Amino acid sequence: MIDENEWSKFVREAYKRPYCFQQQDGCKPRGIFTFSVPEEADDYENDTVPEKVNYEEVRGVSFKAWLERDAKKPLKYDKSPSSLELWWDRNFYPDIQMVANDLHKKGLLEAGQYTIEIDW
Repeated sequence: MIDENEWSKFVREAYKRPYCFQQQDGCKPRGIFTFSVPEEADDYENDTVPEKVNYEEVRGVSFKAWLERDAKKPLKYDKSPSSLELWWDRNFYPDIQMVANDLHKKGLLEAGQYTIEIDW
C-alpha cells in the first residue's frame, strides 16, 4: 500500500512534470485504488485538451502527449504558474496504468499488486 501523496511525488520525480493522482477524474474521493503491474492499459486518445483549468468535458491525454509537452510551457490564456500546475493535475494527465507499466519497464516499479490510499 502506498499513500497517494507518495505515489504522486514518485511520478513527479521520475518524469519531472506536474502530477497529482488525487486531482484526476474530477478529483478522487477518499478511498483506495488498486492496480497490478504490468497489466494491459487503455491509453487516452487525446493529444491535448483545452487549456482551461477544471474543464470537465475532456480530460486525460495519451501517455506520449504527456511525455512530450514542455512542463513549463504556459497556458494560452492564463500565464499563472499555479493555474498551469492545476491544469496538469486536473486536465492534462495520462492513464495511471500507462504510467505504472512504463515505470516497471524502466525498472523503477516492481511487478505486483499495488494499492494507493487516497486520504486528503
